Amino acid sequence: MSQQRTRMQAGRADDGLGPNSDIGARLRALYGSVQDEGVPDQLLDLLEKLDNAEAAQVDAQKGKSARGGE
Repeated sequence: MSQQRTRMQAGRADDGLGPNSDIGARLRALYGSVQDEGVPDQLLDLLEKLDNAEAAQVDAQKGKSARGGE
């Protein structure tokens, strides 16, 4: 029987890393918990300000090119 089939029959798919597989599982759990955290309001406000500044800059560039590149 192949090693892969033996691992699958053991009840779970082992990634072949031996003791390091526990590290991978813990890292996946940590990543999942970070994904579930909300984005702080301060960061959302900053992103909104940056979007508004970028939009204003694009509008200014459009106006400049419409006037003939003044």
